[in-house]
Amino acid sequence: MLEKFLDKTEFTSYADFMANYHLRVPENFNFAYDVVDEWARLEPQKKALLWVNDRGEHRQFTFADIKRESDRTAAYFQQLGIGHGDMVMLIMKRRYQFWFAITALHKLGAVVIPATHLLTPADIVYRCQSADIKAIVACGDTEVLGHISAAAPQCPTLKSLVSIGPEVPEGWSDFNKGIAQAPAFVRPSRPNSNSDTSLMYFTSGTSGEPKMVAHDFLYPLGHIITARYWHNLHEGSLHFTLADTGWGKAVWGCYYGQWIVGANVFVYDFEKFKPVDVLEMIHRYHITSFCAPPTVYRFLIRENVSAYDLSSLEYCTNAGEALNPSVFDKWLELTGIKLHEAFGQTETTATVGTYPWVEPRPGSMGKANPGYDIGLMTNDGRWAEDGEQGEIVVRVGQHKPVGLFKEYYRDPELTRQHFSNGIYHTGDIAWRDEDGYYWFVGRKDDVIKSSGYRIGPFEVENALMKHPAVVECAVTGVPDDVRGMVVKATIVLGNEYRHTAGIEYGRDYRGKDVPALVKEIQDFVKHATAPYKYPRIIQFVHELPKTISGKIRRVEIRDADSQPGGKRQ
Repeated sequence: MLEKFLDKTEFTSYADFMANYHLRVPENFNFAYDVVDEWARLEPQKKALLWVNDRGEHRQFTFADIKRESDRTAAYFQQLGIGHGDMVMLIMKRRYQFWFAITALHKLGAVVIPATHLLTPADIVYRCQSADIKAIVACGDTEVLGHISAAAPQCPTLKSLVSIGPEVPEGWSDFNKGIAQAPAFVRPSRPNSNSDTSLMYFTSGTSGEPKMVAHDFLYPLGHIITARYWHNLHEGSLHFTLADTGWGKAVWGCYYGQWIVGANVFVYDFEKFKPVDVLEMIHRYHITSFCAPPTVYRFLIRENVSAYDLSSLEYCTNAGEALNPSVFDKWLELTGIKLHEAFGQTETTATVGTYPWVEPRPGSMGKANPGYDIGLMTNDGRWAEDGEQGEIVVRVGQHKPVGLFKEYYRDPELTRQHFSNGIYHTGDIAWRDEDGYYWFVGRKDDVIKSSGYRIGPFEVENALMKHPAVVECAVTGVPDDVRGMVVKATIVLGNEYRHTAGIEYGRDYRGKDVPALVKEIQDFVKHATAPYKYPRIIQFVHELPKTISGKIRRVEIRDADSQPGGKRQ
């Protein structure tokens, strides 16, 4: 399959990769027809999706199965009046019907809007009104269905509500009955052009209201590098990306690139995350490739990993947030496998990554993706030199890189702000070493300016994570009359350390009576990094505020600190 899209599929070095990676772009590419249905034609019994849930159920689907069920689903959607350009929101958790639905919508040329089951009625109203959503397909859970039903009266464009069960409330259509009774699917004569919108995500909102990120039909081809050259997958791979279908990481790791490569995608459908269950899945099903955000690895390494046979693992990757070197080192110690990190956004595919020929450097995101012309731009508009911090930008030129988003839907001003003079601005700050490795500093808005120093939150978080008491942390800046800002650390402690915190959780420590653990952590950071970076304020909490995709919402911490009584005394 790769040979259809690449002039060269095998590379001997990173230099070879950068020089000779060339993507052939078909006319009117459609992932559903050109990849899914093509695999079904060439190798109908080829394994595509292994679905397992937390109740012991499991199903293995072949590409022939996916083609058959997506055709039936597409025919059913046609009966509901869904066609080219129609907006359809999928709130389906990790149910296997998600893969039927997204493939079917691609076949129709409709616009897929994946969304999390954690949305409130207000969130659903916001999305429906912002995107003129025509239909919602949802998992049949009581709470999810209730939130959608509560929102529906305020969504005038919403014409169809579909439940995959087990619950199907009055006024809703039954997905399973619908596809069972649907007529034979008739392929539209021209489902799409390459530039049509195929997929749209609401960003996870780390710094404000979610934005609508629109991708075209070529977006899946951008994930060839994700799957083949970052995840390092092959046709014999059983790949497990831990992701909810409501956020972008799912199509990064559970759909597009993996199926282009011909790998079997493993999906674990669970209600509550338990680290031991993830280890059990790898052990029981002989997973060969695993990808998860650093937070997941932080929890895994605290378990008795030696109790599970992880010898089937060939490769492990991480993305979603920056990886702390201490986590890298511990996973290597426990499994013998080096974590390969990558960086990207909802707006892109993996723009920077640690590819097979790139030796991982703990804490580094890796090197530039040959599909993107990456650079670092300083605040005064210069190209940053090696060792100098700058914003990660993509030089677009005359042709948009495959995988880069089209626009912020219905927001031309925001689109113009991010695209200027042929350059896409990511808003993320990094620096590059002399060997071409990129090192994450933080979001542009997250950088702390204290006493003339620019302090990236991630470098302080790295130091904090080396302390045995710290499970998770977030570093932010707090306004200060003398220093401009001071560093604050919001910390989740390990269970065994919580009793030593000294005072009730939820309070921070800004007076003279500093508990011993706070002083210990502060002194630890002073010795682990430059002393001026240590957190002058420490707050212990039960959990950090996060987006639906698991990213830490530092903006929420900053907002809380800006409220009356929240500022440093």
